[in-house]
Amino acid sequence: MYNLARALLFKLSPETSHELSIDLIGAGGRLGINGLLNKAPASCPVRVMGLDFANPVGLAAGLDKNGDAIDGFAQLGFGFIEIGTVTPRPQPGNSKPRLFRLEHAEALVNRMGFNNLGVDHLLSRVQAAKFKGVLGINIGKNFDTPVERAVDDYLLCLDKVYAHASYVTVNISSPNTPGLRSLQFGDSLKQLLEALRQRQEDLAQQHGKRVPLAIKIAPDMTDEETVQVARALLEAGMDGVIASNTTLSREGVEGQPFAEQAGGLSGAPLRDKSTHIVKVLAAELAGRLPIIAVGGITEGHHAAEKIAAGASLVQLYSGFIYKGPQLIRDAVAAIAALPRA
Repeated sequence: MYNLARALLFKLSPETSHELSIDLIGAGGRLGINGLLNKAPASCPVRVMGLDFANPVGLAAGLDKNGDAIDGFAQLGFGFIEIGTVTPRPQPGNSKPRLFRLEHAEALVNRMGFNNLGVDHLLSRVQAAKFKGVLGINIGKNFDTPVERAVDDYLLCLDKVYAHASYVTVNISSPNTPGLRSLQFGDSLKQLLEALRQRQEDLAQQHGKRVPLAIKIAPDMTDEETVQVARALLEAGMDGVIASNTTLSREGVEGQPFAEQAGGLSGAPLRDKSTHIVKVLAAELAGRLPIIAVGGITEGHHAAEKIAAGASLVQLYSGFIYKGPQLIRDAVAAIAALPRA
């Protein structure tokens, strides 16, 4: 059934297809029928960051930027849902076209630019959803906020989403917001993490609960840079790291249609690069900080590969677009089949 739906959707432009898919998944969620169209994955509960996940396979941020289809995605069998990236103020993102399919490579290139309807709209959708599982909210900065004032945007979003999120992801790794990736290094990273950690403590006191903070990083760092980031996250007391965002590399897709479009590459070609980042992080973190792995999972055994590399959870994005809900079940089954430590 999904192959037929994909064939029809792929006749549309990528962004039109994306918007229509969100509408359909959201409508199915409101009607409660998505679960009827998809066999539930095997039971595989896991506890990470002090949270209980139904299974270790989640929806990555970016597919449901505004939280419009939370219930619909949950009914498809995801063990957790991450929505966003959301910014303090609504913004249109970059000019169209800004999303491209590399079908032969099972990949996407996007330069969306954090297009979203703003944090207040997202919260209205969260409050309307019935989903009671683990919900992550991914936050970013507005494109016109200077990088030296980025912390203000992150803190504003954190203040607003804190009470409504199971965990909050801080996106400092999108390649499509000018200057954003500079926040991953040196004093900029240290100052941002210190501000986030202090605000987390303040909000925990205010709301009577501690909401974990995860930092989403890029796959284009050297091993040394990745180790430095891992040490900074530990020093600041962060609760998790998501590896990784899209890549600026075009290795493996050279010469394919749309490969040279500006933006971040996701999908199958990112698999080895993101898994390598997970291995480097796992070696440095030594279990002191959980890793959520995302990037290049297009088959069930790819998800198990990420777990074997040191991740505690995985997320799907481009692979879900190409393979559909079956990939969730396959990924859960492959992870469940791994030998227990």
